[in-house]
Amino acid sequence: MKNCVSIVLGTDEITLKISETAKDKEVKECLEEKIPELKKLYKDEKTPIFVTGKLLKNRQMDTIKKMIQKEIDVQVEFDSPDVLGLHGIRKVFSQEIDSSETKFYKNSIRSGKKIEFEGSIVILGDVNAGAEIIAGENIVVLGNLRGLAHAGAKGNKKAIIAAGKIDSPQIRISNVVKEMEKEDIEETKTYAYIKNNEIVME
Repeated sequence: MKNCVSIVLGTDEITLKISETAKDKEVKECLEEKIPELKKLYKDEKTPIFVTGKLLKNRQMDTIKKMIQKEIDVQVEFDSPDVLGLHGIRKVFSQEIDSSETKFYKNSIRSGKKIEFEGSIVILGDVNAGAEIIAGENIVVLGNLRGLAHAGAKGNKKAIIAAGKIDSPQIRISNVVKEMEKEDIEETKTYAYIKNNEIVME
């Protein structure tokens, strides 16, 4: 993809806009081509660079930052969150998750344990009350989900939560929070997703 990175000059920052559909390799190649152009803008100026567009994972942000700072002594900031969770979400989006990097856990997750991963998480057991599972993409629990689950924790409203039974006091998808009602817990619900900006359970 040509021109997957564009440079926009602002008064107090320079914005690098990355196409949302660009692949890692394309972003690197485009950025390598754009860096000489960027360097010309930095004679005496130290205007910060703001990277926006495509939602990036932490390792992708590190790569881009290193590529720029290797050539230009400048501050680089991103609109992609570098932490997972409600407080880290800076913008919400809807992106289908056809495939994703997935972490598997072969045991039940005990109370007090917290698991975070930027991709999807699959638990081959139960998630006990008092445990926390936070994923940038989907959460799948083969057993009962009794602890807190937050899918799409970088802002993706297309993320889902699936479990043998969702029996949790609260679930979160993207920036939407659902407190469980008594009837939600009494009925067996196994699947949660966002519809019309609300979490729907089936």
